[in-house]
Amino acid sequence: MDKLLQLAGRLLLAQIFVVSGISKLGAGYAGTQGYMASAGVPGALLPLVIALELGGGLALMAGFYTRWVALALAAFSLLAAVMFHANFADQMQSIMFMKNLAIAGGLLLLARHGPGEPSVDASRARAE
Repeated sequence: MDKLLQLAGRLLLAQIFVVSGISKLGAGYAGTQGYMASAGVPGALLPLVIALELGGGLALMAGFYTRWVALALAAFSLLAAVMFHANFADQMQSIMFMKNLAIAGGLLLLARHGPGEPSVDASRARAE
């Protein structure tokens, strides 16, 4: 049961990043650049955002460099909360802010406890 819960937890944390990264690749690219620019973030950073979301999400799913990826995505989630969702007068933005905090919390737990099994990290540790 532990292995199933560890895998399910990683997949559930990762899916938001994978889906978000994919959505930015297509029709959402220009809109996301505009949204970033409206918050004072250069749209030229969008390829890095996509790489982090998509690459980091897939790495979490596989359990590959899990602790480092979880730390990077936690920092990204906290930064996004502060930069894009700190309008507490808007209830939806407050909810988005808290969602990002919750995701960061889950990622910090993953960074602390590791990916569990099955994962690439666990397989590599057994091979050493």
